Amino acid sequence: MIGVLSGKTALITGGTGALARVCALALIRDGANVVLLGRRAEALEAARNDLLGQVPGAQVEFCVGDACEEADLLRALDQAYDLHQRLDILIPTVGGGGFRPLLHHDAKSFAAELDANLMSAFLAIRHGAPLMARNGGGSIVCISSTAAQMTFRWLSSYCTAKAALESLVRCAAEELASAGIRVNSVRPGLFRSEATGALFASPELCRPFLDEVPLGRLGTPADIAGAVRYLAGPESVWTTGQSLAIDGGNELRRNPHLDDLVAAMYGADAIQDALAGRAPLRRAE
Repeated sequence: MIGVLSGKTALITGGTGALARVCALALIRDGANVVLLGRRAEALEAARNDLLGQVPGAQVEFCVGDACEEADLLRALDQAYDLHQRLDILIPTVGGGGFRPLLHHDAKSFAAELDANLMSAFLAIRHGAPLMARNGGGSIVCISSTAAQMTFRWLSSYCTAKAALESLVRCAAEELASAGIRVNSVRPGLFRSEATGALFASPELCRPFLDEVPLGRLGTPADIAGAVRYLAGPESVWTTGQSLAIDGGNELRRNPHLDDLVAAMYGADAIQDALAGRAPLRRAE
């Protein structure tokens, strides 16, 4: 493939997700070679076939594994590097979170969202950067969220994880700059994905989000992938340590309060207790 990314190799984690697939498409259209890391072999095979159907002749490989497991990630990084003895682009897309009152969390549930959103990116940066440095550097693009900047009631662990991720991006960008490695992130607003499919299927649930988006529509994976592609490529060669909001203007306003939705999940009394600072009784050890 001939393009501005011709000869470059990329690893994308969370490889079966809608965002990962669209990011991969943007990269291979410009000539990059891509390895997808994901947990489901059949879904990865389907993603690979779909990508090759759109860009015949591209090099798209996959590795079955969990991006939060160090051994799996190392195996995927080695596979990507071994394609052409280089790693130029790294896009950790693993993440996600769920609504839960802060006082309904315990150490295990809170840490689980930190692992998914923060530790997965840390492991990618920690082990990907030395491979990038062998060929003079590269670009790491993490996936944050507007929740990193705007509080979102009942999403405390997710907000915390994404805010920490953006701090990690800035710290890594400063430390790795002398190796020629740029580290940035995109900060999406609400966009359509597997995780948000039920919300997008309900106009009633979408309305509170739409009311806070000046451009008048919610996002698509392609909206986010365009920013990822920019930060991954040579057009952003003098950009590092940044988080680019792709949100239809949502950060000009606020996140909606979804008390009714969370009350349907946990019960109205639980929500009132949480707002009053009353937590569920702790279980006896």
